[in-house]
Amino acid sequence: MKYEIHLRRQMSRVHRTSTPRAAASAGVRLGERLRQLRVAAGLTQSELAGARFSKEYVSQIERGKTRPARETIEWLAERLGVDADFLANGVTADQRGRVETALARANALTEANRETEAMAELDDVRTAVLATGLPELEVRLLSGEALARARLGEVRRAIELLNRARALTQGPGFSDVERADVLFRLGVCRFKLQSIQTAIGLLSEALTLAERSGMPCDKLRAGILDWRSRCYRRQRDFEAAREDVERALELAQGLGDARATADIYFQASLVAEREGHWVLARTYAERAKSYYEELADRTNVGRLLNNLGGLNFLLGKADEAVVFLKDAFRAALDVGNEGDAGRVVSSLAHVHLGRGEVELAEEQARQALRLLDGRVDFLDAIGSAQLILGRALVEQGRLDEAEASLAEATDSFGQLESISHRASVWVAQGDLAARRGEDRQAALLYRKAAEALQDVRF
Repeated sequence: MKYEIHLRRQMSRVHRTSTPRAAASAGVRLGERLRQLRVAAGLTQSELAGARFSKEYVSQIERGKTRPARETIEWLAERLGVDADFLANGVTADQRGRVETALARANALTEANRETEAMAELDDVRTAVLATGLPELEVRLLSGEALARARLGEVRRAIELLNRARALTQGPGFSDVERADVLFRLGVCRFKLQSIQTAIGLLSEALTLAERSGMPCDKLRAGILDWRSRCYRRQRDFEAAREDVERALELAQGLGDARATADIYFQASLVAEREGHWVLARTYAERAKSYYEELADRTNVGRLLNNLGGLNFLLGKADEAVVFLKDAFRAALDVGNEGDAGRVVSSLAHVHLGRGEVELAEEQARQALRLLDGRVDFLDAIGSAQLILGRALVEQGRLDEAEASLAEATDSFGQLESISHRASVWVAQGDLAARRGEDRQAALLYRKAAEALQDVRF
């Protein structure tokens, strides 16, 4: 088998120096391997073909003009004394199995919110994946790395990786489900960058591909519907958000998938909250939290504690809200998630502002902004902290400082493509104008906010 080992090294060099177009040609790669293995075995094309094939057929395979059936590959591999998977793909079944196991392990680490460990696992297997020359494994590597990076806040880098994966999946040999999965991940990243309409387009295209594939992919469909619901919720199209989340929940429960069910109950809670059904929202949040606790998912348990704190505050239970939020803050710090910690501190600032504790609200809003600095995937929390800070400064009579903070909130919410968020700033700016005795300006700002909200779909 020494010539097989030599060829594997040679093919690895070919993969590193070839163009993407050449690397995508599986037929050519198989032909190159067949020719080099035949020559190494000391056989002519006629001798390799024997009585089964013609010399011309072997020549067509070697020149990449035809792709033989699996049965033919196995027969040729036996004649050459090599592994059939190595002849077909440049990698043995054992090698491929080890690579696939490593990719699956990295994915499991990401799902368990251990993204840094997942990245290390992917770095370890990267060379082995690329050496196989198999586009399907490269797509899994790119998609897995993109998911981990997106969760770490490196969203733009994740999009670059997914665009490469998307280009690969346009080639032959990929199913509509595999194409849909890449589009789904791109949609999630676009949502994180606040490109909501683009995200809806990507997610809708992914859903169409998944549904027309005829393949079992209910988990993927549930995920797509879950994230498209988030997009509709951001646009305040709550009816569409509720329809998607209900469809997603039905799929997840049908699968018996605890994590998917937890994620969707979480979103159902947020939709119910935005519709003003606070008791129902709390019920859904408690169900989601229960699932996450069973999964030992401390990150999402912390996020649910944050939401439960906000819901209890809306229900008039400020003291209970503070307890939930402090627990959420500790949970975020325990898992090293500064973004979630910043969101919780922003929520605490909101509660203290509502209780009239304006100096404490200011202090915590500033702390939230420090924790969220540079996190473009937390623009909503950044804008909220800037808005709370501005309101706290207005209450303290520090009007110039308040004006600057509210201007920053306007800029942050402007990037969110959310008119309701901007309307909340216009109301605060109206209050600021009223404090200065600028009644006409205050009235104009209040009217601007009211008219903007009238155009929002409820």
